[in-house]
Amino acid sequence: MNIWLRRFAFVGLTATLIDVGIAVLLMRIGLPIVIADVFALTFAAIAARTLHEKITLKNDPHARWIRNVKVFVAVVLIAAVIDLIILISLDPGENWKACFTAKITAVFGAAVARGISYRFVLFREFRNQQMKPNAENLIYSTPRISLIIPTFEEADRIAETLSTINSDLRSLLQKSDDMEVIVVDDGSKDATSETARNAGADLVIRLEHNKGKGAAIRAGVQEANGSIIAFTDADLAYNPRQVLELATLVESGFDMVVGSRQHIETKNLVRAGKFREIGGRLINIATTGLLLGHYRDTQCGLKAFKSQVAKSLFAAGTLDGFSFDVELFHLAERWNLSLKEVPVEVENSQRSSVSAFRDGLFLLLDLIRIRQRARRGAYPESGIAQISSSSH
Repeated sequence: MNIWLRRFAFVGLTATLIDVGIAVLLMRIGLPIVIADVFALTFAAIAARTLHEKITLKNDPHARWIRNVKVFVAVVLIAAVIDLIILISLDPGENWKACFTAKITAVFGAAVARGISYRFVLFREFRNQQMKPNAENLIYSTPRISLIIPTFEEADRIAETLSTINSDLRSLLQKSDDMEVIVVDDGSKDATSETARNAGADLVIRLEHNKGKGAAIRAGVQEANGSIIAFTDADLAYNPRQVLELATLVESGFDMVVGSRQHIETKNLVRAGKFREIGGRLINIATTGLLLGHYRDTQCGLKAFKSQVAKSLFAAGTLDGFSFDVELFHLAERWNLSLKEVPVEVENSQRSSVSAFRDGLFLLLDLIRIRQRARRGAYPESGIAQISSSSH
């Protein structure tokens, strides 16, 4: 058991002992159940909040439920009502064994209610904050948009991809220099890089070895010059016109705008296989153990950011593979960035390199790594100001 789990277990056990001990003692001496339980719950809540804030969750974004007094009190009251209802319904009298058994049962029921309530209340509070556009941190420059396309073994279709981007997206922009297209070749053994250069990519970056989609996009972000940095997949599962829609929302103040294939307004022109759809939903469920927001889709391949926000996020990121998106969401939560999910028009490629089972397993392992780094305080509290002061 690592030190964080030991501390959390210690705080939980201490609060439980205080709660049960005081409640049983006061009921044994004849105090009414309601008065005894209220005293016990109050002392236990004060102890839990103090110990968690000072010991367990000091460097953790999930500590927002500790720092936000309104959320903490609201959830304590919900749990207390459940605790009281269970305790009164069991009516243990003054027998210490009956009092102990009844109180332990009430504590368990209240713990379940508390866990559900924290997620629900904190989710609403958190998403309300995220949905407020932030006018800061947008530095206007030329080009307006840097579009990054990560590639691997795409020599046979990268030229068509770039042609479609030019016809469907660049034609919508006011100036020809409003966009730069950056192709990042993630260690391909075919002629992806050469074909992309010949097809008119503004910049082609070639990684010597295959490192993963996260590493490829990170390399592109480092070289991007636009006010807005976006990325999309080489198979153009998302029509390039949608990049402009995301960019407009970024310019309206959102730090990060992400496509969602699970949005109720999303249109699937060609559906993914059933197994991939189920795998995607399971991945989204798994991420709720790490992320505060109940995001519909963390893995959508269409995202846009303010330039310095993207540079900060990818500079702080540590994951190179399939899970890099989840780390971006985690960092956005740590840094209180504004974030908006939008529906997309998606045409699922039949030549995807994503394996629902393999990548799902790696994602679960990476979720553990992110949580461990977060608990150690290994992520910067905020890197936006440092990056923005030196960018462009």
